[in-house]
Order: sequence, then structure tokens, then C-alpha cells
Amino acid sequence: MIHSSAVVETDMVGSDVSVAEFAIVRAGVRIGNGVVIHPHVVIASGTVIGNGVEIFPGAFIGKEPKGAGATARQPTFRRVVHIGDHCSIGPHAVIYYDVEIGAHTLLGDGASVREQCRIGSHCLIGRYVTVNYNTTVGDRTKIMDLTHITGNGMVGNDVFISVLVGTTNDNALGQHAYSEETIVDPTIRDGAMIGVGVSMLPRVVIGERAVVGAGSVVTKDIPADTLAMGIPARPIRPVPARGASK
Repeated sequence: MIHSSAVVETDMVGSDVSVAEFAIVRAGVRIGNGVVIHPHVVIASGTVIGNGVEIFPGAFIGKEPKGAGATARQPTFRRVVHIGDHCSIGPHAVIYYDVEIGAHTLLGDGASVREQCRIGSHCLIGRYVTVNYNTTVGDRTKIMDLTHITGNGMVGNDVFISVLVGTTNDNALGQHAYSEETIVDPTIRDGAMIGVGVSMLPRVVIGERAVVGAGSVVTKDIPADTLAMGIPARPIRPVPARGASK
């Protein structure tokens, strides 16, 4: 059902689709079967919505990135968005152009995903999480509320990142010209767990299945299967295999 106040400019709409009041769906959008689009959603041209997706009020899909003369990095992007089957896009979430989101992924209220990002399937991107440009997030990864993953980052599969975690990608604090060779976010490898309030400096690597304790400041690489904590974070002891007896 398409509400009379909705603006739907595409004819590529599947069966059993609901588009609520004052939603805007631009020409060229593809909408799968069983999709629910709540009031005041905006979906820009070039967006592909999979089957069974639900998009909550006020979400904006297909935002064009703008430098406005204020950023050292000039945004580059393709005018496409792909949202996989059975995703849930929370109220006021913003998904920029050139983003791919895998099936069964949840974006929480107010979450923001910038251009050139790839997010896997069965992920949870919590409320007001920001995932900056050119970042990859693997499958089955959870990034909890109010965390910031900055540009040129890599987060692996089966990672858990707690609330209020901050990552950085520029040791010069914006004093030099932008360069993808030097502006690099931390790499968080498969199975790692990051505690509440952790800060991670540019270019550090969190190894597979490593655990970083709450409030730590990570200035150097953390080896795989290691618990690290402190300011600065230091390796404390090996992490027991998941599910192993104490």
C-alpha cells in the first residue's frame, strides 16, 4: 500500500510493499518484496532495497557527501546504495551514497554510514554510531551505541565493540594535507572485543580474538589472543580460548 501523500517516482516496487505518509522514493529506486517504509523516509535514486527490509521514520538513504570547502579530503563516491534482505534501518539513520549493507543487519536510531563503506551481514550498528568513509565492517559484528569508527578503517568478522569507543586516523590532528597512505584508522581483526570507552590511535592493529579492557588508550599493536588494558594499553595475559573452562 502506498499512502496518497507519499511521493513514489519509481515503478520498480515489489509485492506487499508499504510506503507511509510523506515518504519520498525517487526515480530509479528498486524495492523488493515485503518492504515497509515508514513516514518521512527519503530514498535517493540508485538505491536497491532487498526483500523484507523495514525503514523507520526520518531515515535518509542515498545522501550525497559534501566537502563544502571545509574538508581536506574531497569525497568520491558512486551514486548507489545496496541494502540486503531483512535489514532494519532505524529512525533518522543516514546512509550515504556508495554504501553496501549485508542481509539481516540492524542500524540503530540515528546511526550514520558514510560513503565507500561496506557493512556485512547479521551486524548490529547501534544507536548514534558513526561509521566514517571507506571503512569495511565484517559479518556478525556488533558496534554499540555512540561509538565512532573513523575513515579508512577495517573491522573484521565477529567483532564486538562496546559503547563510547573512539578511533582516530590522523596523528597530525589535521595539520597536513590529506593522504590515504598516512590517514589510516586502526585495524580490528576477527573476533576481537573492545571494552567501553576505549580510545584507539591511528594505524594500530588489534589482533584476532584480542580483548581490550574498558577505558584503555591503545597506542601500539595488540597481539592476537591477548588481554590488554591501561593508559597506554599493555598486554596483561593470554586470553583463554572462547568457551574453554577456567
